Amino acid sequence: MSALSVQWAPMLPLWLIGGLGFAAALLVALALWRRARGALWRLGAFAVLLLALGNPSIVEEQRDPLSDVVFIVADESASQDIENRGSQTERAVSHLLTQIGALEDTEVRLIRAGDAAGARDAEGTRLFAPLRQALAKVPRQRVSAVILVSDGQIHDLPESVESLGIEAPVHLLLTGRPDEGDRRLTITKAPSFGIVGDQLTLSLRVDDLPGGGTAGSARVVLRQDGTATQGIDARIGVEEQMTFELDHRGPAVLEIEVARGPQELTLANNRAAVVVNGVRDRLRVLLVSGEPHAGERAWRNILKSDPSVDLVHFTILRPPEKQDGTPIRELSLIAFPTRELFEVKLDEFDLIIFDRYRRRGVLPSIYLENVANYVENGGALLEAVGPTFATPLSLFRTPLGRVLPAEPTGQIYEAGFHPQVTDLGSRHPVTAGLDGSGGAGEAPTWGRWFRQIEGDTIRGDILMQGIQNSPLLILDRFGEGRVAQMMSDHMWLWSRGFEGGGPQAELLRRISHWLMKEPDLEEEDLRAQVRGGQLQIVRRSLSIEQPPVTVTLPSGETRILTLAPDGAGLSSAALSAEQNGLYHITDGRLTTLAAAGPLNPLELRDPRSSGALVDPLAEESGGTVWRLAGDELPALRKVAADRDRHGRGWIGLKRGGGYVVTGVLQIPVLPALLVLCLSLAAAVLAWQREGH
Repeated sequence: MSALSVQWAPMLPLWLIGGLGFAAALLVALALWRRARGALWRLGAFAVLLLALGNPSIVEEQRDPLSDVVFIVADESASQDIENRGSQTERAVSHLLTQIGALEDTEVRLIRAGDAAGARDAEGTRLFAPLRQALAKVPRQRVSAVILVSDGQIHDLPESVESLGIEAPVHLLLTGRPDEGDRRLTITKAPSFGIVGDQLTLSLRVDDLPGGGTAGSARVVLRQDGTATQGIDARIGVEEQMTFELDHRGPAVLEIEVARGPQELTLANNRAAVVVNGVRDRLRVLLVSGEPHAGERAWRNILKSDPSVDLVHFTILRPPEKQDGTPIRELSLIAFPTRELFEVKLDEFDLIIFDRYRRRGVLPSIYLENVANYVENGGALLEAVGPTFATPLSLFRTPLGRVLPAEPTGQIYEAGFHPQVTDLGSRHPVTAGLDGSGGAGEAPTWGRWFRQIEGDTIRGDILMQGIQNSPLLILDRFGEGRVAQMMSDHMWLWSRGFEGGGPQAELLRRISHWLMKEPDLEEEDLRAQVRGGQLQIVRRSLSIEQPPVTVTLPSGETRILTLAPDGAGLSSAALSAEQNGLYHITDGRLTTLAAAGPLNPLELRDPRSSGALVDPLAEESGGTVWRLAGDELPALRKVAADRDRHGRGWIGLKRGGGYVVTGVLQIPVLPALLVLCLSLAAAVLAWQREGH
């Protein structure tokens, strides 16, 4: 295969050659006007000289033809797993490879795209991104055709064939059935965060495709962190609203699920998920100090230093030994609003703290009974006891005593001791890992305390102990609420830095947030998250032995994992998160969710197979959309660039005509000697003609 062409290599700039040609034309024109007999021979001499200045040559290229390239793009996205689309795709790909293999001078490049590593993301199915990368490695004229094997749900379609940089047909072999229908749930509006305890609203819509009418209704259920909270009968094709309330701080996964429709391709788009981050409003804390003492200011400073805490603090100033007959109501600058705080607005407080409080008639028993009911109904109580706790003036001798976890024995220890974290406390998130607590068998490095009130534990968990292993910090759940009891009034020594101090602020923060049901401080907790392609599961428990967890994959499959201890009450396991969607994890007692990839993928918003998206691109390129629902598969033909590219029962592959140049032969048209001879001959003939 060879080709001839004429190549010019001017010896002078083109403008100069043009100027010389113009001057020669003027001279010849003048000679012709004067009827000079040798004018034409002069014209020949000038022409030969001008052609010589153009330096023409004949170039012969030796070419080797290149084979045409057909690109087959097989869609392996999530929607291709519906019904038998996957088998249709493999059958079509096998047929194409066989057909193309039988054609001369034709190569095939198979691209599998849209798998979990590529298309199953927030941008949907991406087939043309890998196709562009493959096209960039092949010359434009070699591309014979692009054949897509897909359900038509492609989300990175180019604007035109020209933007792909090819002149070949684009064909679509369409998987799926022509009469498909599906029910779809769409979240149209949802909050990204909300205040714990406030009513929040999300909007949703249920559609039955392809009709999209408004007849009938469907049951929609909302689950928060795996627990069903409410349901509504949503009208088909009409936007509806559901209200919910966050019960804890931090991320909460809301699952919304609609019942199966009359036609269903997949139940994956019958579910939607939303992550709403719960935030607390300012925490209202009521601190009641029974008497002025050195630790009172430490309590106040710690609570006031937290900008999220709204503190109400009252101190009872007159100790019992000062009995001067002055009525209690006359000892304060403002009246102690006992009724307003302990009856009217009691439920507005997130935490109530009694610091060295003693019975003295300031708070009647009815108000202390209200506090006990407040705890039982979900409130939080912290008592930091003083020496009075060991006397008949103790709060334990009031209606509040029924919620306290420790009963005083009457014994008070006044000697230096280091608070010790118990074995149980080393697993509890409130005391695990406190700075200075020491490791297993090691003494703590924080400062000493010098007073402890002995008590017998009725119930609850002992996290710290003091003199003679007597309980020092006790946490308990009572009814729906929580109670903490600190059996010493010397924690303030840590804040003063005595003997190096200790983590008073951190310990108090953890106790307070545990009392207010902070999820990060739950002693029995199951967490899971997807990070780096791994589902990481963490179980926190006070028990050493942990049961295995059952993981339900987005596809519905289940896996059972054994947890490995990590120390400090934690156990963990990991699983490769190859599927996108929600993972359900449970150990039979606790349940949690983890999301991998987009919660509401674009890929499954409309899983019906359709060629509508690709049809404009196929029509522009001369290609076609061929549905694979039947047994018939298209034949392949090689066609010229100007011929039809598809027909009845066949699809066309354009003949590319690509080649590679293997050699070049260049022959001058006017060698120097020939130019000299021709120009002299023309000049002599012109002179001879004019001489006669």
